[in-house]
Amino acid sequence: MQQRRLGTMQVSETGLGCMNFAGNYNAPVPKAQAIRTIRTAFENGVTFFDTAEVYGPYTSEEFVGEAVAPFRDKVQIATKFGFAIDGTIALNSRPAHIRKVVEQSLRRLRTDYIDLYYQHRVDPAVPIEDVAGVLKDLIAQGKVRHFGLSEASAGTIRRAHAVQPVAAVQSEYSLWTRHVELNGVLATCRELGIGFVPWSPLGAGFLTGTIDTNTTFDPKLDFRAGFPRLSKEFLKLNMPIVEWLKVYAAGKGATPTQVALAWLLAKGPDIVPIPGTRSEAHLLENLGAQRLRLTVADVQEIDTRLSRYPVYGDRMGKDHMSSIDYSV
Repeated sequence: MQQRRLGTMQVSETGLGCMNFAGNYNAPVPKAQAIRTIRTAFENGVTFFDTAEVYGPYTSEEFVGEAVAPFRDKVQIATKFGFAIDGTIALNSRPAHIRKVVEQSLRRLRTDYIDLYYQHRVDPAVPIEDVAGVLKDLIAQGKVRHFGLSEASAGTIRRAHAVQPVAAVQSEYSLWTRHVELNGVLATCRELGIGFVPWSPLGAGFLTGTIDTNTTFDPKLDFRAGFPRLSKEFLKLNMPIVEWLKVYAAGKGATPTQVALAWLLAKGPDIVPIPGTRSEAHLLENLGAQRLRLTVADVQEIDTRLSRYPVYGDRMGKDHMSSIDYSV
């Protein structure tokens, strides 16, 4: 596994997103399965594990903490704060709240420091300078090593970075979700030396080629039931994207999953995708993307071909989109 840098932090070039162990996309997995998958990832070179207090809530952090305990000093744990976790999608990044929940995350993760602590969503009720100030204090105390932002705008990133250097910005980014290329976020990260971490690099499973027009999502267990572009109305219109991807991947002797991840890895050495999975088999398929090194010409061909296929529907439902930072 090659290494990349997020700011000054060195991590494996592909991380493991640990949300799905706690549910959100289907039911939670048994703890033993989650721990086994996390440890298999480490055995195959993954040293960067992404979780959050809200996943479960709390379950994913507990799984990660137990799984990596035997090799804690050899991995980097990223987790997140910022949701109220009160049965709604309310935000809470008040300084006192951050200082409280960081202690809780440390206990669940069985560690005395968090490698990368993200604000999960920008809280419009709290100036980002105040949030960055708290993180500056936590870093000085040794409880946190690096500061991150998730789904933040370019303007917010600049304001935060001026108070406390931001190591990484996390936003959705994939072959069919490319807003960060257009809204200044990716360019701002590169200007400031901030690493970029694409979440949902496989398009909530769509880019794996395993979702089709017969696929249904349980609204009680799966967030994707409310994602417009995966609705019955738009899914059939989006299928040409993955149908083309299947053909291209076959020509490369790879799977659609591996092409989607290799495309992100080829977009720049500052990009570290964190595909999530619930199984060891899918984990190993994801890691196979490392063997597929796409050239500049390959990336241009993919971009040109996919530009012919519009993407129909928003990437998330209204409730989730309401917490995205669009400030300048």
